[in-house]
Amino acid sequence: MSIRSRFYEDLEPRARPEGLSLANKLIAALIVIAAIVAILETEPTLREPHAATFLTLQLVFGGVFFIEYLLRIWVAAEDPRFAGKPFGRLRWMMTPSAIIDLLALLPLFLTLASTNLYWLRFARILRILRVVRLGRMSRAFDNVIVALYRRRFELIVAVIIALLLMLFSATLLYFAEAEAQPEAFGSVPRALWWAVVTLTTIGYGDVYPVTLLGRVCAALIAISGIGVIAMPTGIFAAAFSDAMQKQEEDEE
Repeated sequence: MSIRSRFYEDLEPRARPEGLSLANKLIAALIVIAAIVAILETEPTLREPHAATFLTLQLVFGGVFFIEYLLRIWVAAEDPRFAGKPFGRLRWMMTPSAIIDLLALLPLFLTLASTNLYWLRFARILRILRVVRLGRMSRAFDNVIVALYRRRFELIVAVIIALLLMLFSATLLYFAEAEAQPEAFGSVPRALWWAVVTLTTIGYGDVYPVTLLGRVCAALIAISGIGVIAMPTGIFAAAFSDAMQKQEEDEE
C-alpha cells in the first residue's frame, strides 16, 4: 500500500467500513473545540482581554484545517469516484463536502487579510459553521442527505404551497386591514412580513388585526400555519426513517 493510499484511508471516512480512523476522530474533536472557541470569542468581555490568545488559537486551527485540505486534495486521486478520471482532483474540489472544507478555511484568510469589523464578524460566524463538517464523519448523515434528495420533489411542492399561502394571506390582510392600519398592512409587501411570522407560528406581538374581518382572516391563517409546519416536518421524518432503515440494512 502506497503512502497516499494510507493517508486516504485515514482521512476518508467512507474508506474505513469498520469506523472512523484516529485522524478523523482528532479532526472531529478539533472542529468541536474550534467551534466552542469561536462561540466564546463573540462575547466582548472574553474577547477583548484575551484577543491575542483567540487570534493564536484561530491561526492554529486554520493552519491545521489548511494542511488537512491540501492532504485531501492530494489523496483525492485514490477515491474510486475520481481515480483515473481527467481532472479527478478538480472534480473532488467541486463536491459539496470539499466546498464545505474550503469555506472552513475562509475565516483564516479573512482574519489575516482584513481588519474591517464587518468581515471579522463574518469570519466568526464561519468559524462556528465549521461544525457542519462533522457531517462527513457519519454515514447516517450521508444516508439522510440521500433520503432527502429522493424526496426533493415533495419538499419543493411543500415550499411552493407555503409560499403561495403566505402570499394569499398577505393579500387578505391587505384587503381587510389596509385602511385601519396603513403602516402595517398598507401594501401586500408590508402585510407579507406579518403573514410569514404568523404562518411560522412565531407571532408578531406589536402588529395584529383590529377589524372583525381581519381577525377572522388572521385566525384562519394562524390555523393554516400548523399545516405549513407539518408538511415539511412529515417529509423530513419519513426521509430520516428511510435513512435509518437503510443504515440498519447495510450493517446487517
